[in-house]
Amino acid sequence: MQRWARSSLPAPLTSLLGRETEIDQICEMLDTDTIRLLTLTGPGGIGKTRIALEVASRLESEYAHGACFVPLAPIQDVTHVIPAVAKTLGIQESGDAMVAEVLSSVLRDRHMLLALDNFEHVLDAAAPWLSDLLAQCPRLTVLVTSRAALHVTGEWRFSVPPLPVPDARSLDMLLENAAIRLFVARAAAVHHDFALDDANAESVRDICRQLDGIPLAIELAAARVSMLTPDEIVARLSGRLGLLTSGSRDLPARHQTMRNAIAWSYDLLSESEQLLFRHLSAFTGGFSLEAAASIFAMPEWNADGTSVMDVVASLIDHSLVRHAPAEAGEIRF
Repeated sequence: MQRWARSSLPAPLTSLLGRETEIDQICEMLDTDTIRLLTLTGPGGIGKTRIALEVASRLESEYAHGACFVPLAPIQDVTHVIPAVAKTLGIQESGDAMVAEVLSSVLRDRHMLLALDNFEHVLDAAAPWLSDLLAQCPRLTVLVTSRAALHVTGEWRFSVPPLPVPDARSLDMLLENAAIRLFVARAAAVHHDFALDDANAESVRDICRQLDGIPLAIELAAARVSMLTPDEIVARLSGRLGLLTSGSRDLPARHQTMRNAIAWSYDLLSESEQLLFRHLSAFTGGFSLEAAASIFAMPEWNADGTSVMDVVASLIDHSLVRHAPAEAGEIRF
């Protein structure tokens, strides 16, 4: 059996903007003895992977055996999850021993942080294994990024929020906003002399607001300054999925367009969940549980008798629906 040396983390090629509060909160959670499994949840493009990398980098020196980052998105066959983790750690099978047994044996006395990225599509098969691994390895801490919660014993969740959208109009105040700074940085990367000024500040603000502070959407919109002005981008945002299609070639396919980012999550839903999710698009400004129930009660849409509350809860778990501020005491989503 080959043991592994302390792993190095992948080096990000871009700066992380506006996530200081979230990173501090996550590091504080992982610094406690009671949290050994923390799942960063949120929709596609919200920045879970980038935050997890930053957290692992900051905390690596606090673990005797360092931190290791394992990307799971490329895995199509769930049986390859455990071998992928072992391979990243430099662990090989020994004789007739199963790789899962070897992995737990090696990690049993290791004090380390294991970051598992994009766990959502291997949940059903890999979540029970991960729970067993933590039970067998008392000094192991696991940080997971997933569009859906794992729902295993001992899991703590941290919902990654969008970047705050700007309300200000003055140039100086806009430059302090993280969403604005992200747009400007990514725009300057494709158009070297791009800068925020009095002429384009309002349009850039409107772009970030219309894209709800979602980092991937802002980055895709910023890439368009190579051919469009911010005013022209705003004018085309009514068809935002068609506009937000210019992701970098080295990104996974799910992050090259916003349509792909949404489709990745949608394809993980059950038939009932997909059905309700599609028809919730009829509501403007959110919906109540009663309104969702009025749709879902139709026999031709809900043949299996699933509770609308369970389906809405699952859509929340998959980061496709969120609670909205209550209006007159009514719970809205």
